[in-house]
Amino acid sequence: MKGKMASWFNYRGFGFIEVEGQENDVIVYTSDLKGFSNPEVGDTVEFEVSDSYKARARYTRAVNVKRLNHS
Repeated sequence: MKGKMASWFNYRGFGFIEVEGQENDVIVYTSDLKGFSNPEVGDTVEFEVSDSYKARARYTRAVNVKRLNHS
């Protein structure tokens, strides 16, 4: 999937990805970032969804997150 970083809380180690056409944002943690560590709001990212996480939380979790462009 692809999306844009909607928010990032560096001091807490997580943020949210906005996906066009999807009502809810996807949560992403520092440990799931690949090849970069400080995303910025507006960065375009590509990621996979962790199905095992969906059942336990109200947010879908992004894993293997790669930055496609830097805002």
